[in-house]
Amino acid sequence: MHLFLKSAGFSGISNRKELNQVLDTVVKGYDEKLIAEKHQDGAFCEFTKYFSRHCGITVCGQYDEDNKFILEYYFPFCRGSKITTSEPVNIDRQAEKESFLGSCDDYRIGVTLIFYLQSPVSYMLWNERTHSKNWTNGLTLSALGKEGMILLPLRKDKEAAIEEKANAKVRNEMIAAAMKGDEEALENLTIDDMDIYSMISERIVEDDILSIVDSTFMPYGLECDQYTVLGEILDIDSERNIYTGEEIVYLLLETNDVELEICINRNCLLGEPAVGRRFKGSIWLQGRLGDMQRGISL
Repeated sequence: MHLFLKSAGFSGISNRKELNQVLDTVVKGYDEKLIAEKHQDGAFCEFTKYFSRHCGITVCGQYDEDNKFILEYYFPFCRGSKITTSEPVNIDRQAEKESFLGSCDDYRIGVTLIFYLQSPVSYMLWNERTHSKNWTNGLTLSALGKEGMILLPLRKDKEAAIEEKANAKVRNEMIAAAMKGDEEALENLTIDDMDIYSMISERIVEDDILSIVDSTFMPYGLECDQYTVLGEILDIDSERNIYTGEEIVYLLLETNDVELEICINRNCLLGEPAVGRRFKGSIWLQGRLGDMQRGISL
């Protein structure tokens, strides 16, 4: 069973029979349905059902010659609502199934973001029309949390926060320039990194690392679309899975100057979340490509 099912409120599923009942509910009582009829092996279809305001399950598969639906795979999701970045996105198909991973270079994060594409059929239809793997019309990122904890915020005054944002903007501009071959920008970034390393080396002797680092976004484990994040909570909500009744915590997180929407099972979250506090945890990053449905209909 999928490792992140519990994140969407399905931690009580213990066997394949119970899982099949849930997947059958998705197929028969779907909220969204998309079909790629010109798929090479027959019509490929995805059924999506919401079990809370932000979370649900998508089931993907094909219709055979007798018009019978054959399930190929499924995945839980957290659906984001805000455009996260407008940087170009490259899409590639996974080797073992008709699912896709996206990659995006956002200078604010500092690493190449790799995410799981939430709507494979939307991409198939768009790719069929455009014959392109590069998307440039906005990316909405969201994530399911595997486990996490709530941390107290760092103490800093308003002037320090404003200065920090200004410095981050300048650094992002230098990174963009360095990526284009600007040697002066590259040299300045190297000096900044040396200064940061020196500062951390001095403070780490007496201070805890979480009192020094305000936010982070780092790859986690062997899966390329899983990350460890640390960031400030900007908004919080609580919702319940209508099928299981389990509580799901919705968090709007700011990490590395990027806003990210995260859903996590309350039983997997240590501490009491509140606006202004910080969240630290492991996530599965997912993405949705702008208003792709409108793009298909053009």
